[in-house]
Amino acid sequence: MHRPTQAIPPPRRRLALRALASALAVAASAPCLAADPPDSDAAQATSAASSEPSVPGNATAKAKPRIRTDGVFELGRVVVKGSQGQSSMPAEASLGRTTLDRLNLQTLGEAVAALPGASLSHNSRNEDLVFVRGFDPRQVPVFLDGIPQYVPYDGYIDFGRITTFDLAEIRVAKGAASLLYGPNTLGGAVNLVTRLPTAPFAGNLRVGGGSGGERTAAVNVGARRGDWYLQAGWSLLDADSFPLPDGFRDYKITPTDTGDSRQNAFFADRKVSLKLGWAPNARDEFAIGYSLLSSDKGNPVYTGHAKQGVRYWRWPYWDKDSLYFIGNLGLGAASDLKLRAYADHYRNGLDAYTNASYSTPILNTSFPSAYDDHTRGASLEWVSRMFPQHDLHVALHFKDDRHRESNPMSPTKDYRDVTTSVVVEDTIALADTWHLRLGASHDRRDARQVYFWPTGATSANNALAELTHELAGGGQLYASVADKTRFPTIKDRYSARMGTALPNPDLKPERARHLELGWRGRPWDGAQVDAALYESRIDGLIQNALVASNQCGGTVCNQAQNIGRARYRGAELSVRQHLSERGRLDVGYTWLDRANLNNPAIPLTDTPRQRVFADVEWSFSPRWRAVADVQAENGRIVASIAPGNVNGYLRLHGYAVVGAKLVWSPLPTLDIELGGRNLTDRWYELADGYPMPGRSWFANATWRY
Repeated sequence: MHRPTQAIPPPRRRLALRALASALAVAASAPCLAADPPDSDAAQATSAASSEPSVPGNATAKAKPRIRTDGVFELGRVVVKGSQGQSSMPAEASLGRTTLDRLNLQTLGEAVAALPGASLSHNSRNEDLVFVRGFDPRQVPVFLDGIPQYVPYDGYIDFGRITTFDLAEIRVAKGAASLLYGPNTLGGAVNLVTRLPTAPFAGNLRVGGGSGGERTAAVNVGARRGDWYLQAGWSLLDADSFPLPDGFRDYKITPTDTGDSRQNAFFADRKVSLKLGWAPNARDEFAIGYSLLSSDKGNPVYTGHAKQGVRYWRWPYWDKDSLYFIGNLGLGAASDLKLRAYADHYRNGLDAYTNASYSTPILNTSFPSAYDDHTRGASLEWVSRMFPQHDLHVALHFKDDRHRESNPMSPTKDYRDVTTSVVVEDTIALADTWHLRLGASHDRRDARQVYFWPTGATSANNALAELTHELAGGGQLYASVADKTRFPTIKDRYSARMGTALPNPDLKPERARHLELGWRGRPWDGAQVDAALYESRIDGLIQNALVASNQCGGTVCNQAQNIGRARYRGAELSVRQHLSERGRLDVGYTWLDRANLNNPAIPLTDTPRQRVFADVEWSFSPRWRAVADVQAENGRIVASIAPGNVNGYLRLHGYAVVGAKLVWSPLPTLDIELGGRNLTDRWYELADGYPMPGRSWFANATWRY
C-alpha cells in the first residue's frame, strides 16, 4: 500500500543517532568476553529479592563496586523492601527479558496484557491501551526507570508505540503500589526497567520480518570499564499493513477495506536508548540516561455497521524523548539519598483528509493539529535503616507539565500544571517472618497557566497498609488496604472536545479504596502459584454529564464531572509449572467484575469479564525448541451505535487466538525462529469496527555476543 514520504529527521534526532554511533564505537573497543545478560524473571514477582545486604560502618565507602548478574538496572526500580528478610513486594509482578523474547512481546501493550489482571484495548485513534484490574492508563501511569512517561495533556500514552527490545524487565504494581512512584497511581503503576551491563562487553543483534511488510531490527550493547559502564540500544519496528482475518467484511456504504490487507495501517517505531553510569563502590551509583521514541502511523478507518462519520487520519509524527539522571549516595552506615531528575519533550501531529485517497487535507480550526508538551521534574528520596527493624523512606516529588496546542487557523493555547508530593513509607519487621508496610502522602496540583479559563489548585491525600507473612519454602501470604487518588488532567478540565463540551476547571481528584488478599507459594514440585482476591471502590469518577448551556451550538453541553461511583472486584491466578528439564507451562487467569454504582444501567466498557493467557515451551534437543501460546476472553462491552446496541453499548464476541514458533539454535549464541500469530485466522475485535490482525507469519534471527 502507499505510505507517505517520511521527512528528514529533525536535528535533535540526528544528534541522538550520532550519540548512539559514538557509544557503539566506544563499546566496540572493549574486549568481547560476555554473552547476553541472564533473565530477571526466575519468579514472576520476586525479582526484588536480589538486593545486597548493607555494608556496616566505613567499610561501605571502601567496598568494591558491585556488579549485578541479572542485567537489571537496580536504580530504575521503585520498590520498598524490608531489610530484615522480606523477599519482595507481594503484589508487584514482573516480566523479564527471557519471557519477552520467548513470547515475542515486542510492544508494551502486548507485554503487560500477558500478565494476570491486565487486558489490552484498542481505540479509534489506533492506540493500544492496557487496563489493569479495570483501571485505564490514566489511572495506572507508565514509568521508565521510575521516571513518569505519561503525556501531560491527557495522561495517556500509546502502549503500541513503546517497544521492549532495550528493556531488562517490566514491573506492574497494582492497588497497593508504593506511594514512592509519586502522584496519580490510583490503580497501580507500570515501570519499564532498562538493562545494565554485567561484563566488559556484551550485546545482541536481532533482525526479522513478517506479514504485512513487517520489519524488525534491534541492537543492544553494554560495556564495563572499571567503575564505569555504558549501555546503548537502537531498534526499529515497522510495517506497511496487516492481514485481514478470514471472513472479514467492510460494512460501510463505501467500503475502504476490500482486499486482504488493512488500509492505512502502516506504522514505524524507532527507538534510541543510552545510559552512562559510574559506580565507585557497593552503595554509590550515578547514571545519566536518554531515551528517544520517534514514530509515525496511519489510522485505519471504521468498518462496522454503525452509520457514523469516517475519520481519514494520519499521524505524521509521534515523538517523545527523555533525558534523566538517577543517583544513589550512601550517607554513613545506615542511610542513602536517591535523586531522580528529568526533562521530557513530547510532540505529535495529526492530519485529517477528505477521503480514503489521503490526497486532500482538511484545513480548519481542528486540523492539522499539533501538540507540544514539555515536562521538568525531580524526586528526592531519603532511605534510613538507622532505626532497628525499620526501612524508612521519605520522598519529595516535583513535576512541571507544559502543554501547547497549535493550529494555523486558531490561537495557540498554552497550559501549565505544577504537581508536588511528599511521601513517607516504612517497612517494619514485626518478627522474622512478619512485615508491615505503612505509607502516607500528600499531593498538590496547581494550574499555573490556562488558556481562557481560570487557574486553580487542588490537593489529595493517599495512604496504604500491607501486612506480609513469609511462609516456609519461599511462599508469602499478604493483605493490603490502600486509599489512592488521581488528579484530573488538562484535557479532563479544559477540553471543549471540538465544540461539544463545556470545560470544568473545578474537577476534583478521583479516589479509589483497595482491599486485597493474596498468596504465593510452591504447593507441589516444580510449581510456582500466585493467587489474589481484590475489591476496589472508586468515588468521584470523572464521567460525562449534560448541562444547560448555549456554548455548544444548542441548549445543552457535555461536561466532565465527578459524579461517578464504581466497584471493581476480581480474582487472579497464575501457575508456572516446570515440565521435567525440557519444558514449562505458564497459565494466567483473570476474573473481573465492574459495576457502575451511580447508574447500573450504564455499563463500564473495554474490559473482559474473564481472560486467560497461557504458553508452553518444550525443548526437543539442545538445538530445537517450540513455543506456543493462547489467549482467550469471553467478550467485552464497548461504546457503539451499531445495530444490536443497547443504549449506545454493544457486546463484542469472545475469542481465542493461538500463536506458535519453532526455534533452531545452530550455535549457543544464535537463535533462528519461524512462527505465526492468530493461526486459526480468527476475526475478532477489541473495539467495534476495528478488526485485529488475522493469520500472520514472522521470522527472526538473534545473535548474542
